[in-house]
Amino acid sequence: MKGFYEQVYNLVAQIPAGKVTTYGDIAKMLGHPRAARFVGYAMNASCETDSLPWHRVTFADGKTWDGQWERVQRDLLTAEGVGFKPDGNIDVEKYRWRPKNMSAPVDLRDAPIKF
Repeated sequence: MKGFYEQVYNLVAQIPAGKVTTYGDIAKMLGHPRAARFVGYAMNASCETDSLPWHRVTFADGKTWDGQWERVQRDLLTAEGVGFKPDGNIDVEKYRWRPKNMSAPVDLRDAPIKF
């Protein structure tokens, strides 16, 4: 089995421009529904990687990162056509990415995570 971070990165690489998904969505897609925090750790470790669209991953409520990457994330998403609600969050339901080519249904059991 691939390491968890590698699985996260492989999935995030598939998110098309103009779409977003959440840390929790990714965790569920990978069969670890309670691992959203670990998805966040993986994304934090990747935010300086130009080849990974890290900016397309948000919190469940559509909130973007705080701190040094917030402006960058918002600018990248805006450039891709992702809109923001008056409260400053993304309308996740409107822009949510749902992969069509998932090879297997999501297993909602919490299998051990291999890093």
